[in-house]
Amino acid sequence: MTTPPASMRAIRLYAPGDPSRLVDERVDTPPPGPGEVLVRVHAAAITRNELDWPADRLPAVPSYELSGIVAAAAADVETPAVGDAVFALADFERDGAAAEYALVPAGLLAPKPRMLDHVESAAVPLAALSAWQGLFDHGRLAPGERVLVHGAAGGVGSFAVQLARQRGAHVIGTASTRGVETARELGAAEVVDSTTQRFEEVVDPVDLVFDTAGGDLLERSPAVLREGGRLVTVAEEPTGDGVYFVVEPNREQLTEIARLADTGELRPLIDSVFPLAEARAAFEHSMQPGKRGKVVLRVVDD
Repeated sequence: MTTPPASMRAIRLYAPGDPSRLVDERVDTPPPGPGEVLVRVHAAAITRNELDWPADRLPAVPSYELSGIVAAAAADVETPAVGDAVFALADFERDGAAAEYALVPAGLLAPKPRMLDHVESAAVPLAALSAWQGLFDHGRLAPGERVLVHGAAGGVGSFAVQLARQRGAHVIGTASTRGVETARELGAAEVVDSTTQRFEEVVDPVDLVFDTAGGDLLERSPAVLREGGRLVTVAEEPTGDGVYFVVEPNREQLTEIARLADTGELRPLIDSVFPLAEARAAFEHSMQPGKRGKVVLRVVDD
């Protein structure tokens, strides 16, 4: 590996929620402090509404899912090492990865899936960790149980279908008409077209509802829970009983997710790929409805 340059290209936001205030500029390349690693970013994924920072945090670099190569590490960091291929959901409290380099706490970085390229790997962390934590940490899903996944063809929902199937659950999904076939291909045993059907009229009682959509689907979900069933959502606070959570970075879970990707049991859905120079257009596209999968910034042409 060559020594990182003194300056780097970075995309920085100067006004909350406004992609037109994203600026492509050169900034100092940050040196790794204690416990930190400097990653040469190869790809970074975008999450809808992630530009909604408070003004006092700006200017800031967005994008918290990354895949790349370790370029430098603090003296107290043993792993990962310089030259290692890594991916991560980074710390939301610092600058993100829409840049040539990103500082990441070493404890958040997992080995990149060998069977996925950097663009595919960058599309995994937030959505897959949300699905993992929703199903297993908060939802306590066990083999043989029945789980209903709302938004089964979306970013988080698509991973939830695959992870629940892999765990041995009976997976039922809701999806719009466009996503019904995708949900089936991902492994849902039953799929309800939420555009034309009310799921509570056709779905038998389930042990867990995992909601990624919110709104009316979330409100109607208790109707299909059997006694003792659980409701978990990443979309919004439920009005009744249920768990709402925000995903947290987790290296150990990412390592297991990478293993599943390498064995062919998990695959990301990618909507579109933009070069770093077109970050503004990428963020604008990420806010549009009807996408199937992640919007990813390609920083290095591999």
